[in-house]
Amino acid sequence: MLKEQTLLNLKAKKNLLAFSGGADSTALFFLLLKHNIHFDIAIVNYGKREQSKEEVAYAQKLAKVHHLTCHLYNAPKIMKNFEAKAREIRYDFFEELIKEYDYDNLLTAHHLGDRFEWMLMQFCKGAGCVEIAGMQTIQNRGDYTLVRPLLHLDKKELLAYLHVNEKHYFEDESNLDEQIKRNSFRHNFSLPLLEKYLGGIKKSFEYIDEDRAELIDKAELKSIDSFAYFKSSRSKRADIFTIDKYLKSQLYMLSASEREVIKNYPTATVGRRFIINQDGGFVFIVPYEQEVPKMDKEFKDECRILKIEPKLRPYLYKNRDAFLKVKELLRGV
Repeated sequence: MLKEQTLLNLKAKKNLLAFSGGADSTALFFLLLKHNIHFDIAIVNYGKREQSKEEVAYAQKLAKVHHLTCHLYNAPKIMKNFEAKAREIRYDFFEELIKEYDYDNLLTAHHLGDRFEWMLMQFCKGAGCVEIAGMQTIQNRGDYTLVRPLLHLDKKELLAYLHVNEKHYFEDESNLDEQIKRNSFRHNFSLPLLEKYLGGIKKSFEYIDEDRAELIDKAELKSIDSFAYFKSSRSKRADIFTIDKYLKSQLYMLSASEREVIKNYPTATVGRRFIINQDGGFVFIVPYEQEVPKMDKEFKDECRILKIEPKLRPYLYKNRDAFLKVKELLRGV
């Protein structure tokens, strides 16, 4: 069921599986074992459901039986924006583990239905080909690689595998709550369409992936601590794709309106967290500074001569290595 190319990317690597005890991650767990892929698991307990205790116990039992490490994080209570905050907590935990234990790959159990659901949601709020293409099987996140080995498989195929092999898994009742936007899209749109047109939808995503590779000029994004930069491409859409990809690695999701600002203006502040500046054939991304420091005359004169965007200056003043790199790039134009 897993593609050979995906397996090659996992062999001889240190892999961390994001596990929940649900059907998707349980199917991936046993498929990895079947193919002799070495991995550990990580599970987050949000304490929102009584069943969570059973899911954690199941994860720990599986890890013990199969001689794996099970990393557990008991999340603090989330008071609002549960979906977004839970995702932030989850990925913060995974990335801390990746740094501490030197994992190469983070594996998630996103499948075809998740991808199709995401595509429909993006399409309905306004998106281009790159956004509609959505999730990718292999995605470089800088310090690690995000791998989605099940992205070509439908949920029904995963359930059939679990049932045939008599593997236990949990049903998360919150997936039935249509007050959550993604659940509404799933039950009212993506699932009925997948039921009727599964073969065609699979083929369409194959074509989309081929087209996406042609549409996007891959930029070499570099960073110095929290300062990121890359050489602008011939395509504004490609630049926004690279910006979006980097911000996602920092757990920030661009809104449609923010994409429009980036598209139409050389400098944008997003979420009061990042400054994005397009200048001199380069794109610079720096953290947003809440307080503007008192800058010396020499620094201000250098910025004025090189016409460095004023919104970048508070960060660059505090981070001299980033400032030296910006000067080097702009002087070379």
